[in-house]
Amino acid sequence: MAITAAQKAQIVTDFQRVKNDTGSPEVQVALITARITYLTEHFKDNVKDHHSRRGLLRLVSRRRKLLDYLKSKNVEGYRALIQRLEIRK
Repeated sequence: MAITAAQKAQIVTDFQRVKNDTGSPEVQVALITARITYLTEHFKDNVKDHHSRRGLLRLVSRRRKLLDYLKSKNVEGYRALIQRLEIRK
């Protein structure tokens, strides 16, 4: 199972700007990052799962677009988010 409802709710509460905020770029990037992390672990056991690998590439592209948008609108928020999610090494 990818992400449970409880885990998703926890991620939303951790990254939301205001109460009931589920659509901000920060929340979306955090949710996508959780799914990417799950799929990365999945591929360690299932090397030949190429159909899911295509989905992973779509998620990475979507996250990249959201991060580019966030960087253009709020550079400090972008830097804080990538540091908090430990995306860049």
